[in-house]
Amino acid sequence: MDQFNDTMRFQLENPVSLNAHDILMSVYASLKEKGYDPINQIVGYLLSGDPTYITSYGNARYLIRQLERDELLEELVRSYVLDQEQ
Repeated sequence: MDQFNDTMRFQLENPVSLNAHDILMSVYASLKEKGYDPINQIVGYLLSGDPTYITSYGNARYLIRQLERDELLEELVRSYVLDQEQ
């Protein structure tokens, strides 16, 4: 009976989550492979929030929506600034 008094914990295993850099690079590769201009498409998504700027090919649309747009922008700025320091 004691087993019914304890709260059971249910947790699904989270798949390996990608960081913003990995997501951007994967989305970039998918867009390029499908013949789109990846920079223009990603900028369109970041400015508008409209996921249709990103192809669904290679799960790119799903991936890019895993992060908030501000997180993606933060990664872009960080990468740019660190690149300029070198």
